[in-house]
Amino acid sequence: MTEQPASGFRVDYPDPLWIQAVDSLREQVAAGALRAGMRLPPERELCRRLGISRVTLRKALGRLVDEGVVRASHGRGWYIAGEDRNEWPNSLESFSETAARMGLVPTSSVLAASPSPASIDDAERLAIAPGAAVFRLDRVRMLNDVPIAVDSSLVPQVLVPDIEAVDFRVESLYETLASAGLDLADAETTIEARPATDEVARHLGVRAGEPTLVMHQLVRSRAERPILASAIRYAGDRYRLRTYFARGAAHAAFGAE
Repeated sequence: MTEQPASGFRVDYPDPLWIQAVDSLREQVAAGALRAGMRLPPERELCRRLGISRVTLRKALGRLVDEGVVRASHGRGWYIAGEDRNEWPNSLESFSETAARMGLVPTSSVLAASPSPASIDDAERLAIAPGAAVFRLDRVRMLNDVPIAVDSSLVPQVLVPDIEAVDFRVESLYETLASAGLDLADAETTIEARPATDEVARHLGVRAGEPTLVMHQLVRSRAERPILASAIRYAGDRYRLRTYFARGAAHAAFGAE
């Protein structure tokens, strides 16, 4: 039985329907309607929108995978493939600074932004007394509206007493700290793989239990005073860690997929 597409595709057109579907999706990517990192609708919905069968759709998606336009994520569906990005340098950059260098638009959704007493562990990391006020900032970090990471940060409130007035949906935490006269010099960093919790999975659009890359950082001033402690949970399939080794030195770079 011949397919009768409902999308404007023509059965009498020289190109078969799957090629017309490839062209349609490719054009949407070129026009920016589909952006790098975005998940495509479920196959059933794509079939309905394009007016084609699942067999035809999968043939079209297979071609786009071969072209590097689309990638498959086992058990999760189809994504628009990211462009080949430059590596992150071996320097301390804010999320906003890195996004700008990569030609991407950073945005944030603030989950929590309020002071609370430091736990014993927090106090030890930040070299403050237990119970001292720390400003807790939890955000979902996005690039071109695609959720990339869940960022949880702690700052001793005494360092920036009016930090609660800052709108971190649009403002950079690093710039806020720098504007307060704090010198962000270096960061002790640890990266490990951890399964996504239910909450992190919900914010990143992944399944609970799927691997995430968790980057723990303690940012210090040149006087080695702790300024910021953070845990950033990256979607495991949207970032890549590249490491280069040489005698007497090592360089690690963190880049977007």
